[in-house]
Amino acid sequence: MAQSQTSSQTHDVIVVGGGLIGKAAALLLSQARLSVALLAQPAAAPAPASAPGADLWGARIYSLSSSSQALFERMRVWQAVDPARVNPVYDMEVFGDERGSLHFSAYQAAVPQLAWIAESSNLERALDAALRFSPQVHWVDARADALEVDADAASVRLSDGKVLRASLVVGADGAHSWVRGTAGLDGTVRPYEQLGVVCNFRAERSHRDTAFQWFHDGEIIALLPLPDQHVSLVWSAAEGHASQLLALDPKDLAERIGTFSKGELGQLTPVSARAQGFPLVLAQAKRLIAQRVALIGDAAHVVHPLAGQGMNLGLRDVAALGDAVAARESFRDCGDATVLRRYERARKEDIGSMAFTTDGLHKLFSTSSPLAKFARNAGLDGVNMLPFVKKFLIGRALG
Repeated sequence: MAQSQTSSQTHDVIVVGGGLIGKAAALLLSQARLSVALLAQPAAAPAPASAPGADLWGARIYSLSSSSQALFERMRVWQAVDPARVNPVYDMEVFGDERGSLHFSAYQAAVPQLAWIAESSNLERALDAALRFSPQVHWVDARADALEVDADAASVRLSDGKVLRASLVVGADGAHSWVRGTAGLDGTVRPYEQLGVVCNFRAERSHRDTAFQWFHDGEIIALLPLPDQHVSLVWSAAEGHASQLLALDPKDLAERIGTFSKGELGQLTPVSARAQGFPLVLAQAKRLIAQRVALIGDAAHVVHPLAGQGMNLGLRDVAALGDAVAARESFRDCGDATVLRRYERARKEDIGSMAFTTDGLHKLFSTSSPLAKFARNAGLDGVNMLPFVKKFLIGRALG
């Protein structure tokens, strides 16, 4: 991965955002023989992701769908992911807040696994290794100051005075995207008035490669399986309650979780110094594209994490953009308006459906009325008795 040195450079694509989605986009587009400038924004280029200790697990844990795994395999990255720090999900147990339960099984759905659970750092290390050996990717260690677009190209002026010019600018710079705002694509943002509380534990009993989820009083508690009997907590809690959870000693938090799991995993031992929290919102850009600009990942959309599909949604953006660019006619450049419209059309249904589904489930399970409680708990039992519905839901989750 080359470093930029000259005062002005021309590339095919400028990817703004040095996180997992940005790195994936830069690698995929470079493998289509495009020259790609990878610009971390707003911070300077981060150091390559480092491996945590054997007994420690990163705070950012993702549930990867089959489509995400397929993309990593397509980029020849999955083979470089540390398999000792990845766990398959073969079953999922969902419990209502009073009664009702739902069981998903990879075996019953005739799929190899429902998902893979992996640390962001593990995935990024594999991406970093691939990027270092890609002569088509040029790392740019500077901040973006301005974006100018004309009929022929887009120009990004950097904080050090250099100018990058390309046919396409890809905004992969997260929920507070500079590219989205500069391109005039800011859309709607609706806070859920919740925080996602994350922390990691070691379970006394085997998790059996099962993901667990409990709905309780409008909140959602999920435990995701990690190797060596570790589990990762994602607790979607009301802001006031989340603040209390974040203030707890990890041992006290473990005991609190035990009341919901009813001893399913035995005693939980913290392996994180303290829980971390992040705000939950529903956000959607006005459009995914502007003149010579495309948005991907959280820069384009943010959904509730109750289905664990945010990262998968972003990686499907990466795949769709790569497909649209690779399939373009020889007389079109990668930022051509027709190419970008094809990308936007390809993503519209998936993004809209996921946002509608996760928001609807949040509304259903956050309502405290007795009728709503009865409906959602009965609904879990009802779906559990309909194999064809369960298979459809698994298919949606697999991407």
